[in-house]
Amino acid sequence: MPDQLIRVYVPATLAMLSALRERGEISGAEAHAVTPALREWYAEGDEEELEYVAFTRAAQGALRLLRHDPGAPRRRVVISADLPAGAVTREDRELGSSEVRLAAPVPLAAVAAIHIDGQGAADDIAAAADVVEEALAGDPDAQFTVDGAEDHELEWYDVSELETIA
Repeated sequence: MPDQLIRVYVPATLAMLSALRERGEISGAEAHAVTPALREWYAEGDEEELEYVAFTRAAQGALRLLRHDPGAPRRRVVISADLPAGAVTREDRELGSSEVRLAAPVPLAAVAAIHIDGQGAADDIAAAADVVEEALAGDPDAQFTVDGAEDHELEWYDVSELETIA
């Protein structure tokens, strides 16, 4: 019986997207998915709502990647991929966690969609990337800035458009 597939959301940058195009896979240990801990925490949520929570957390992970790569264009990237359940290890460190670890790079064939901030979001994303760690530590002013970035919806791209976006 084939392994069941799990949808994961991988935080990335535009440079990582270029690497995906060039190498046919993307490396990254962190990803987000609908985990048992997330389901338990958000018991009232349907599958779509749970996926949105995991996706939003991946977008926040992209902010952290941008903070640590000051030369990267200030646009969040989230890669949606369908991987065999065995390729994903749940972290479940706390109730509500959506974090998972990837056992191996994500192959291009597993990518379902690519999500990228539009050009108009760059200033808000730059400001949020500068303070994302402070927001996670509980700073309300930093959280306000990150929330402003999260007001921007990421644009959806089919994987077949990778050549034109990376």
